[in-house]
Amino acid sequence: MKQFTAIVHRGEPDEGGFWATCLEVPGANGQGETKAECLGNLKEAIQLLLETERAEVFRLDPQAETAELVLA
Repeated sequence: MKQFTAIVHRGEPDEGGFWATCLEVPGANGQGETKAECLGNLKEAIQLLLETERAEVFRLDPQAETAELVLA
C-alpha cells in the first residue's frame, strides 16, 4: 500500500465540483461533482500512470531492477 498526497481544489463558483492533482505523480489529475468522485478519479489516474510508466521502463530496459525506498 502506498500513500500519496492529493491537493483538492473547489471548482469556480459558477461551475462547481472539484479538481485535484497529486504531488508525487506529476500529470495525475482528477475531477468530479463531489470530492469523493474527484478523489476516485485521481486514484484511477495515479494507478494508470504508474502502471504505464513501470511497463515502459522495463520495456526499455528489461534488466532494470526495483528497490524500495522509505523516507522518514
